[in-house]
Amino acid sequence: MSWAAAEEEISHAAESIHQEPVFKASRKRVYEALTDAKQFDKVVQLSAAMKSGMAPGAKPTEIGRQAGEAFALFGGYVTGRHLELVPNERIVQAWRAGGWDPGDYSIAKFRLVEQGPEPKSCLTMPDFLRAKRNTWRRDGK
Repeated sequence: MSWAAAEEEISHAAESIHQEPVFKASRKRVYEALTDAKQFDKVVQLSAAMKSGMAPGAKPTEIGRQAGEAFALFGGYVTGRHLELVPNERIVQAWRAGGWDPGDYSIAKFRLVEQGPEPKSCLTMPDFLRAKRNTWRRDGK
């Protein structure tokens, strides 16, 4: 599934984000693509994020390998910490976007589910729009 297609499936009116894309890769490869900076960058370069205006000279991706370690994605616009890492099964992270109010985070939960030869990744961010709404309120939107 392409990231552009995934973006079309996100509800922008709901309180949370919930996606269940199916990937033509093993759970191990999907997990590694989400937790290894070099592999994450390869995915981003092939995705809509790169085509939609991410600056070519942006800050490099940094992804810690252990729970408690930090990450910086998409040129440093998205930052946070790993809360839980269960190899090939689950990733739980605290995320924040660059424009959000100080202290606003959203918990991102990635579950990698076996579904025949192509695993499904379940992404849930239950409080994403609360953090974003706080920023809109601050900016008068």
